[in-house]
Amino acid sequence: MPDRPEAPAARALAWLYSPRALREPLATLFALEREIGESLRPGLDTQLAHARLAWWREECERSTQARPSHPLTRELGALFAASGLAPPAGLAGLVDIAVWDLAAATFGTRRELEGYCERWSAAMIEPAVQLAAPAAAAEPARALGRSLREIELLLSLASDARLGRLRLSLDELERAPATPEELARPPWPAALAELVRARHRQARAALEASVAALPPLAQPPLRGLIVWAAVRRAHSRRAERRLPRASLSREHHAPLDGWCAWRAARRADAGRGFARSG
Repeated sequence: MPDRPEAPAARALAWLYSPRALREPLATLFALEREIGESLRPGLDTQLAHARLAWWREECERSTQARPSHPLTRELGALFAASGLAPPAGLAGLVDIAVWDLAAATFGTRRELEGYCERWSAAMIEPAVQLAAPAAAAEPARALGRSLREIELLLSLASDARLGRLRLSLDELERAPATPEELARPPWPAALAELVRARHRQARAALEASVAALPPLAQPPLRGLIVWAAVRRAHSRRAERRLPRASLSREHHAPLDGWCAWRAARRADAGRGFARSG
């Protein structure tokens, strides 16, 4: 069994509550996410960052052809081969979103933001579902990853905005109306706070629907992913209650998170998805 991965609380709880068969894939995916994300490290030379990402794009392509060279992609490929599965096709999504963030590109529309979240889902969530519950339908897994990632983006709105990364689409900001500059300086004006509140609620509703769409028999093997989603849903609720202030920069609710994870794991084992949203 692999060592417990170095990860934020929600990811660590996802690993902790995963069945043994999913722990190694999750630990490997988390490590890949960190390794590729190192290209965004503050102070790293931009040319070096682009060179790293170009190498990782080539490595993801090699991985889809079953000839990876990095220890992490080799490990992931071996896990898929042992299950009789082709290598995961979506790993390059982690490179796509890193390139987007390195350029501090903005989302013109919600569809662009959703595409960003789907790229992440294809790299992080869908491979885990393929390995743990191959009979599960692809769309609930994609929707789970898409809404989970959007909640994570919403939880870091202000800090990301100060880095030039806008996690709301420009068309939504214009309709609010609100400006990118305001997003970086909470507490937010009423119109912007209302937009953020609406996005949290819509993302949580989508997350709940995606978990509900998972067949009961698929939920126990996906217990860790359901725990991850439940903890992030709880973080989203807390963030909404703090409005117009931004989310806390660190996770200060470890006991609450632990209780939430335990309850979610119990329900997943019974094939009952999330508890009713409050």
